[in-house]
Amino acid sequence: MTQKIRVGMVGITPNRGFSSIAHMPALLALPDFEVVAVCTTRQESADAAAKHYGVPLAFADPIKLAQHPDVDMVTVCVSVPGHLDPVMAAIDAGKHVYCEWPLGRNTAEATRMYEAAELKGVRHAVGLQGRVSPAINFIRDLIADGYVGKPLAVTWFVNAANWGATIDRTYQTVFANGANLLTIPGGHNLDALCYCLGEFRELSALAVRQRDHITLEGTGELVPMDVPDQLVVAGIVGDGVVVSAQVRGGMTRGNEFLCEIHGTEGDLTLSATMRTSTQRQELTIQGAQKPGTPLADLPIPDKYRWVPAGTPTGSPYNVAQLYAKFAVAIRESKPMHPGFDDAIARHKMLDMIMQASSTGQKQVR
Repeated sequence: MTQKIRVGMVGITPNRGFSSIAHMPALLALPDFEVVAVCTTRQESADAAAKHYGVPLAFADPIKLAQHPDVDMVTVCVSVPGHLDPVMAAIDAGKHVYCEWPLGRNTAEATRMYEAAELKGVRHAVGLQGRVSPAINFIRDLIADGYVGKPLAVTWFVNAANWGATIDRTYQTVFANGANLLTIPGGHNLDALCYCLGEFRELSALAVRQRDHITLEGTGELVPMDVPDQLVVAGIVGDGVVVSAQVRGGMTRGNEFLCEIHGTEGDLTLSATMRTSTQRQELTIQGAQKPGTPLADLPIPDKYRWVPAGTPTGSPYNVAQLYAKFAVAIRESKPMHPGFDDAIARHKMLDMIMQASSTGQKQVR
């Protein structure tokens, strides 16, 4: 039997946060992995998490977790401002590392992590789970195989529940922290779009803040905010496909997510099945080719599912897909995609968007 990849998780508490609702269920569903260590900011909470999940090792210091000989790989699930130190600790210890998206607070941090990982020779993965979504990969192949003919235009819309009337985490109201509407729903969705159709060759953008303050959920406190709560990007990707993309902050009704792809020979649509983030749900695909033919469901072939039957649906599913792909990269000593290099490309695209918005000038690669 192949030895399991032993995982240390930085940032895990019982029944709260993305690590507990997505990463832990995903890892428990996969035969390639075993969670052997957890780390939080306090030893008491680390001990409680280890006891809750039946994990043998508990740490309050990510450096000690990374250096432990029983840990082969480190997963970093803390908030974005805290990514750099545990990622660098894992790399310094020669351990493979999976870090949630956004990789860093900015492009410079992401570049530092990538260069360190490459120099050390460890495998690295970033949590851009849209790239491992069965629906996104099926759409990508349909386009490449000519289902729509030559792609002409794409409309991409997504709702972002935060950054509306209320917010649940104050660090997401500060632009310098790198965790906001632009980087999180904007980054995830635009990455999936570019994965399917190619990178932006040119773009214009509006990253707009319509509220200077926002109410903190639970306390009712009014806190200052300097991050966008609305995003519009128009541009050209790949071989000349015209894109119109919008992320709306705080909307609670209407469509959660919708993508329409129009080509010379047909059309494809992607739509939400749940009120949650695009990369955290199963998506419905419809298509039509002959003129006058209505859109019809296109079932996703099983070959796009890389995880065992019974893997939990919703938030854990695409995380499990990414881990399954990462296991292959680790075992075969091959580059992982999405990796830190993919994260840098996305950070640079976000920089282009902010430059276009702040200057009012079209940005060209």
